Amino acid sequence: MSRTQLFSPFQLRSITLKNRIAASPMWQYAGVMGRPNDWHLMNLGRLADGGAGLVFQEGTAVERRGCGTLGDIGLWNDDSIDFYQRIVSLIKSCGAISGIQLMHAGRKARQVPPTQGRGALQPRSEITDWDAWDVIGPSAIACGRGMPIPREMTATDILDVTAAFASAARRAHQAGYEVLELHAAHGYLLHSFLSPLSNHRRDAWGGSLENRTRFVRDVVTAVRTEWPQDKPLLVRLSCIDGPDNGWSLRDTTTLVRQLQPLGVDCIDCSSGGIAGSPLTAGAAATYGYQVCLASAVRQATQMPTSAVGLIVHPRQAEQILQREQADIVMLAREC
Repeated sequence: MSRTQLFSPFQLRSITLKNRIAASPMWQYAGVMGRPNDWHLMNLGRLADGGAGLVFQEGTAVERRGCGTLGDIGLWNDDSIDFYQRIVSLIKSCGAISGIQLMHAGRKARQVPPTQGRGALQPRSEITDWDAWDVIGPSAIACGRGMPIPREMTATDILDVTAAFASAARRAHQAGYEVLELHAAHGYLLHSFLSPLSNHRRDAWGGSLENRTRFVRDVVTAVRTEWPQDKPLLVRLSCIDGPDNGWSLRDTTTLVRQLQPLGVDCIDCSSGGIAGSPLTAGAAATYGYQVCLASAVRQATQMPTSAVGLIVHPRQAEQILQREQADIVMLAREC
């Protein structure tokens, strides 16, 4: 009997995945003061034990103001490394590769989690660092009605966040993670710099496509100085915003070609998040609705891609790989 593509190994730099299945990063909203706990250990352990070749930890903030909700976890100080080493050790003991997604919520910070209805979080007495939880973005444009207007980032802010990504990558390596992904999708900070819908700057980080991609490129470069050369680096992109005047697939392929020589090994292809639905680009979320994006980026750039978004059936996942539409399939919630 011939071996399926789904259960064939895949090489990324020095890392060999035992199969093409990755457990996609999924927010748990269960952190306490930015740190994971036994819930995260249980959740990620069961995914690793379930047979995925690569298990991604949820989006992990690189600084305090990068948290989206009270339950977000982060990697902004050395004291937290021990907490994450427990997760890495468990994933490895189950035969899977451990991955971490680093992110910054940007203008989507200080929100109520979806389990509580979303919307803007209001000050509470137990949030002792409310003022330090600053909502920042490329421009003073709120991410939706009723949401706070972010403070437009200064050049110093941009440099500070770039350094925070690099420091978090160093800590991730120290904790033992083997694969790192940067979250530049779904309307979070890096994506908001890319999109002309949220970036109205008139300086070196705004206006032209070259300028709007500068922050992402600088973050990748900074992260690569701390993340070992033998470990893979992925970037999750919203390949399209949806609206005609937003970030486009052509913009994505231009950026991916810029990221290749900077040390990016695979593009995790998603969509939306700047306007309209929080994850989709305005289209109905049907089975494999974003696979076409992974296929288009792969064909245009020759960069390996991962497909994500309602991939729930084994034969569906196998077909994506057989058709060479992606190299890895990201599986998450069942529907």
